[in-house]
Amino acid sequence: MYIIILGAPGAGKGTQAGILSREMNLPRIASGDLFRQALEKKSELGLLAKSYMEEGRLVPDEIAIRMVLERISLPDCVSGCLFDGFPRTLEQAEVLDKALAEQGKSIAKAIYIQVTKEEFLKRLSGRWLCRNCQTPYHLVTSPPKVQGKCDKCGGELYQRPDDNEETVRERLEVFFAQTAPILDYYRKQNKLIEVNGNLGIQEVAREVISVLRGEVSDNHKVS
Repeated sequence: MYIIILGAPGAGKGTQAGILSREMNLPRIASGDLFRQALEKKSELGLLAKSYMEEGRLVPDEIAIRMVLERISLPDCVSGCLFDGFPRTLEQAEVLDKALAEQGKSIAKAIYIQVTKEEFLKRLSGRWLCRNCQTPYHLVTSPPKVQGKCDKCGGELYQRPDDNEETVRERLEVFFAQTAPILDYYRKQNKLIEVNGNLGIQEVAREVISVLRGEVSDNHKVS
């Protein structure tokens, strides 16, 4: 089973992908992780990606696609995997479908975690990270025991520059503009599942798992 998790920054798709990976026993393919691993290994694709990132440019679709296709060719993905953060563009979605079709495979479902813009702003503008271990905190939902200090290592907490409200709004606009064609693409294939991401983490997880197991719920919409 090949599954895609879609959602804007702050929707919780990474958290849900981790839960789903464990529940469904599927390897999680996160595009961000692939970039970091390629950079650490100084592979050909990693060095190519680095050249774009150092110039402040987006990594081209071609490089992202090659990294993902290399990863899903490994033995642990023979029976399926979970895509987290990929595809990001319509071109990536089409190339992924073509690559899987050549192996007699296809995407089973695309899960879209829907969250209101107001909720996105609340979640992202309250996010803080530990400078040492990168443990995430939220001033409302998961605050540290001591203000400004990491519970795990005592490191200083900081807020990413792109987590201020103005930047968050801009990031959301870019995301929705890029993602609308992808949603339509999977909707036309009757593979798109829309889940209410305003619910709590465990509630959303139950919704996603129930959808994949074919259980009926009032909190999701198949389109």
